[in-house]
Amino acid sequence: MNTSIAFYCLISLLVGSGVTFGLFKANDKKRTDKANEEAQKLLAAARGQAETQRAELMLAAKESALQLKASADEELAAGRKTLSIREQKLDRRDEQLHQQEDALKKQQRGLESSQTRLAAQMKGVSDQRIQLEKTLKEQLSILETASGMSRAEATEKLMASLQTDLEHERGSVLLKHKKLMGEVVNAQSREILLTAIQRYASAHTAESTTSTVDVPTDDMKGRIIGREGRNIRAFEKATGVDVIIDDTPGVVIVSGFDPVRREIARQSLGALIADGRIHPSKIEEVVEETTKKIDDFMMQKGREAADEVGVPGLHDKVIRMLGRLHFRTSYSQNVLRHSVEVAFISGLVAEMIGMDGDLARRCGLLHDIGKAADHELEGGHPKIGADILRRNGEGPEVVHAALGHHDEIVTEHPYTMLVATGDACSASRPGARRESLERYVKRMEELESIAGRFDGVRQAFAISAGRELRVIVASEKTTDEQAASICHGIAKAFESELTYPGEIKVTVVREARFTETAK
Repeated sequence: MNTSIAFYCLISLLVGSGVTFGLFKANDKKRTDKANEEAQKLLAAARGQAETQRAELMLAAKESALQLKASADEELAAGRKTLSIREQKLDRRDEQLHQQEDALKKQQRGLESSQTRLAAQMKGVSDQRIQLEKTLKEQLSILETASGMSRAEATEKLMASLQTDLEHERGSVLLKHKKLMGEVVNAQSREILLTAIQRYASAHTAESTTSTVDVPTDDMKGRIIGREGRNIRAFEKATGVDVIIDDTPGVVIVSGFDPVRREIARQSLGALIADGRIHPSKIEEVVEETTKKIDDFMMQKGREAADEVGVPGLHDKVIRMLGRLHFRTSYSQNVLRHSVEVAFISGLVAEMIGMDGDLARRCGLLHDIGKAADHELEGGHPKIGADILRRNGEGPEVVHAALGHHDEIVTEHPYTMLVATGDACSASRPGARRESLERYVKRMEELESIAGRFDGVRQAFAISAGRELRVIVASEKTTDEQAASICHGIAKAFESELTYPGEIKVTVVREARFTETAK
């Protein structure tokens, strides 16, 4: 019985296993069918998307092809247009070449014709020459027979006569050209100097130092003097100048030969008066500060002058000496400004005649450097200036210009002559110095006064720095002949009564005016 039960159990197990396998098999087929269906759907979708992309790419390719075709058509049209223009130019050039060829052919035919005529003329000239030579021989034979001299003897006599005449004419021509050359040289030198001066055209102002100090009250004068004069003695000792206090109201006079010390004293006294505290220790302090201030000011002025002229590389001592010239005057002309003028004029003249303008400006700027120290050393300012420049490393041209610009030594360098010329131009122009200004005004007055002595002269005006006189005569009192006589008489009076360089042009104006009023 147990065996039957086991058998039935085994049968049941096998049947259950078969049923289970069948169920699994059926489920697996369902899943496979479903997966195949989904794969078919995905494949169909991919195929549709691929067709869409293919259509888009085909459309883009067609558009790109159309654009390339349009661009190629435009380039082709532009190329055809360019070729057409070039063909037109070539056609025109070909036409011009044909015209030129025709013109050349015409010229060639003309030349051939001219050559033919020229050959005929040359043949005629040759025949004439042969005839002339024959005639000349006959005439020479007749002349030799008539004169009784051979050809060689006549030639020798003629040459001797011509040599005498030529020597006389050569002397006359030499004198004429020598005079003409002198006039040309003088005119060119005047032109160069005038051009240089006009190109520079500086402001001709001469600064002058003052030796007076304003004092607000008379009580301040007493404070300047101090108890038993100790303040004024301390001030004079510190500055090296004399202080003059007199009865003149509101003014104290500072007197001294050294312009730099006088300027230090003037500024120091002004500072003490403004401060109000005046005693020996304060005086020494203020004078020391002012001295340093003036020293810095001189260095500044020296550098400004060197920069203005364009002269680099100067020694500090030379720059300081240049600055000292700011306080130095000569006949009211500021020496520093005079040196700058000379530098510019010398440089301009040098450049106009082909010399070194920079070196000429350096020589002109430093030519009067000795005036900054000539009261402290022995000798004139040219020698002192040359020694200073030599000790501070300046070149021989600069040293010689300082030493010889007053023509006291033999000139060895051309730049010395340039500096002497610039120095004379700057110092002698009207208005530069008081003495020259007085002579200038006196000369103008003399010219007008001499012209005023003649009968019929109404007005006389001296112009062009005294180089010309304009005279106006009364038309009702003189005739044209009398006006010419007056002009000649004035010129002769100038020659006999005045001493002047160059020439004076006299112009007499006789004018008749008629006025009528319409009512």
